[in-house]
Amino acid sequence: MKDIAYYAQLMGIELDENQLRQFETYMNMVIEKNKVMNLTAITEPEEFSLIHFADSLSLIPAVKAAAPLTKENASVIDVGTGAGFPAIPLKIAFPNMKLTLLDSLNKRVTFLDSVVEELELKKVTTIHARAEEGGRQKNLRDNFDFVLSRAVANLSVLTEYCLPYAKVGGLFISYKSGDIEEELKEAKHAISVLGGKLEDVIHFQLADTDINRSFVLIRKEKATPKAYPRKAGTAKKSPL
Repeated sequence: MKDIAYYAQLMGIELDENQLRQFETYMNMVIEKNKVMNLTAITEPEEFSLIHFADSLSLIPAVKAAAPLTKENASVIDVGTGAGFPAIPLKIAFPNMKLTLLDSLNKRVTFLDSVVEELELKKVTTIHARAEEGGRQKNLRDNFDFVLSRAVANLSVLTEYCLPYAKVGGLFISYKSGDIEEELKEAKHAISVLGGKLEDVIHFQLADTDINRSFVLIRKEKATPKAYPRKAGTAKKSPL
């Protein structure tokens, strides 16, 4: 079976027996909880290992030079984390990461608390808030080295949600799939207005598959204007 051990080896990521147990426990917890709460459409273990675990971890070999997320005490926030992807797989693989998980649904945050406790993960904070609300909180705004999002949304919208969390000099990394050229063009204005600059787009193929992915790297060059993020729902209705 192609499990996380298989995919991690292909990506050059070393996992010990304890980490492999953590991945298995986490998968079982998500699948079990999914019976009573919508967390994922993917519940078959091999597909789960690929689409949730390997895809989450692929960030590391793909952007290693540009984004050293694994350095000691790097501060990382996953905005709209849902069931914990990509952040919890990254945290399992790289325990030194200082991680914040933010989601708008309290039931999901409660579930993530149980995962963090069960897996005995350290230096993890969970926050129940909409992305737009969290981006205005003093303890979160301008506070992170790396901002991640695997959420499905237009890049203009995601940038307004996510860039406020980054320190000046920090990096927002958006997980994307498919052809994103048009989306990148449309997001150019938003990225500039919000204080960012498109640094790179890294295209890659998910290990041992024909699935194409992209990481969009946006560097925060100056403070995001105080007007952003706008109130809940505005970015989606009226993208910059």
